[in-house]
Amino acid sequence: MDKVKKVILLSHCVLNEKSKVKKSEINPPGDISNFLNILLEKEIGIIQLPCPELTCYGLKRWGHVKEQFDTIHYRKHCRNLFNIYLDQLKEYIKNDYEIVALIGIEGSPTCGIYKSCTGEWMGEIGSNESLPEMLSTIKLSNTSGILMEEIKCILDKNNIEIPYIDFNKNYIDDFLVKLKKLI
Repeated sequence: MDKVKKVILLSHCVLNEKSKVKKSEINPPGDISNFLNILLEKEIGIIQLPCPELTCYGLKRWGHVKEQFDTIHYRKHCRNLFNIYLDQLKEYIKNDYEIVALIGIEGSPTCGIYKSCTGEWMGEIGSNESLPEMLSTIKLSNTSGILMEEIKCILDKNNIEIPYIDFNKNYIDDFLVKLKKLI
């Protein structure tokens, strides 16, 4: 009996935290070695998705909420980036690969699967008197980020079903439990 061939899709910054909005040293990179070891042990191929925030806005961008990214241009950008990967997925599926999961980033306004950063913050800086009030609206909401919404729509249209998991390096053990159930 042939071994089941498997691949997994990862949001870009799972493997490359350097692509994230610059943060202070208070939030050091998480240890994902156990995650990577599981993928290597199980011989699961890795498809690293591109980072739409990086490709659209570069490394010197500031943090955004979902509402700021919810534009026609950014959604189109996300769809265009993913279409190349859609063709890859179809090729893997055609050749009897199992797509283990799509791993998103919990809280990301782009890559969150179940939780995304939302709020009335529109990026205003300076002497804006209502700045504290706007910042107080920022929260983690039970909604997908823009890229994940677009991917889910594209996969639905192509009748491709994939399990989804949000990744949060601060809760890596919980994440690994969910992942192990799928592999």
